[in-house]
Amino acid sequence: MDQNSTSNTTGNRNRRAIRWSDREEIVLLHNKLRGSVYPTASNMENMVWDDELERSATHWAEACHWDHGPQDLLMSIGQNLAVHWGRYRSPAFHVQAWYDEVKDYTYPYPHECSPWCPERCSGPMCTHYTQLVWATTSRVGCAVHVCPRMNVWGEIWENAVYLVCNYSPKGNWIGEAPYQHGRPCSQCPPSYGGGCRNNLCYKDSQRSETEDMNEVERPQVPLPPRTTAKPAPKPKPSAPKKPVSKLNIPKTPSSKTPSSTNLVQNIKCETRLRDKCRGATCNRYNCPANCLNKKGKVWGTLFYDVQSSICRAAIHFGVIDNNGGVVDVTRQDKFPFFVKATKNGIESSSKFKPGNAFVVAKVEEMTVDCYTTVAEICPFKKPLSHCPRISCPINCKNQPSSWSPVIGNNIYADHSSICRAAIHAGVIKADGGFVDVLPLDKRKKYIGILKNGIQSESQSNVDGGSFRVFAVRE
Repeated sequence: MDQNSTSNTTGNRNRRAIRWSDREEIVLLHNKLRGSVYPTASNMENMVWDDELERSATHWAEACHWDHGPQDLLMSIGQNLAVHWGRYRSPAFHVQAWYDEVKDYTYPYPHECSPWCPERCSGPMCTHYTQLVWATTSRVGCAVHVCPRMNVWGEIWENAVYLVCNYSPKGNWIGEAPYQHGRPCSQCPPSYGGGCRNNLCYKDSQRSETEDMNEVERPQVPLPPRTTAKPAPKPKPSAPKKPVSKLNIPKTPSSKTPSSTNLVQNIKCETRLRDKCRGATCNRYNCPANCLNKKGKVWGTLFYDVQSSICRAAIHFGVIDNNGGVVDVTRQDKFPFFVKATKNGIESSSKFKPGNAFVVAKVEEMTVDCYTTVAEICPFKKPLSHCPRISCPINCKNQPSSWSPVIGNNIYADHSSICRAAIHAGVIKADGGFVDVLPLDKRKKYIGILKNGIQSESQSNVDGGSFRVFAVRE
């Protein structure tokens, strides 16, 4: 079997044993679950779809034999099986069930691992889970087949829906833990070139079927023209405003916004992300204490539905504890589903419907000198970038502008001194202090002005991004 083939799908689309949407769901769900294991994995590889594995799974599924096989193939691949009858269940339902065996599994640290690894289960089985999260298993191919009559544990099931997933390289080797514990992506194989995505070893050349599947799914989305047709008349009333305004008007409100406002918003335990404003300055939140046992539902793991409580999702992910704290939130594109898990005392829920998503991250603190710039530590990247909370030293006000320039007013060029820009904006005094920084896209022009004892510079057509500085609540 050629384990390097991943997407030889041309001319093969009409004879699939599994729907394209199910294939996408299986790959996405595997990678979400693999990226969110606890304890964290340092060598977990990104998983892609493999056509050869799909074909071998199809042959076995069509045999309608409730057992692993065929035996000659099992020497070189891993395999997970599931079967059900009655109401419809997506393949993701079974993948989640395999992962849920984690509740019976105790991760074996290297000094504990023995011939009993990976079968360290307190329940009846956990090898579905360990195969799913086997770090070096990077390819999967599945098939679904409806068996008219199938012998399942001695009983005849009619119209049994049989799911077979084959994996390569094979996992579940006796005497080995499924993955190495450590900082995500810190022990990736050299072949990945240092690439990391969603806590998984990743390389740009590595490609799953997502692109092909999106290609197939596009004709199934005829609704957008309707939604764009309805708002079409709305721009007309606003047309008279154009002669009054100028092209650079959108920049004016942001430049007039007082720079002394706070980037961080105080929220309640039950506050959902979808209830908050949308924009660059709505991505850092301060959670109160004692949210662990408060109301506020959480959907997902690693990626959370926007209807989730921000603070309880942050506790679930481990960004903060029950004492509360500051959380960075990054909005994501729409996800097809969200998976449940119990972490840090909070049980999240599954949701097998598409929804807008977000991820949470800890707000780090960084001590800098008077010369540190945003371009050096957190340059703007679309759609947005997060900066650590900056601790500025004393006496930056008197540093020479040739070494620590300040370019702009309220919105500054990203090669300006962060700390001197903060003094210029009135966010901190000359004796230093903490500053929140918001990286922004580039501006065509920056206007210099003398303010708070610092003369800033004017520049036009400057390369790089820009930023704003915000006061930190005591």
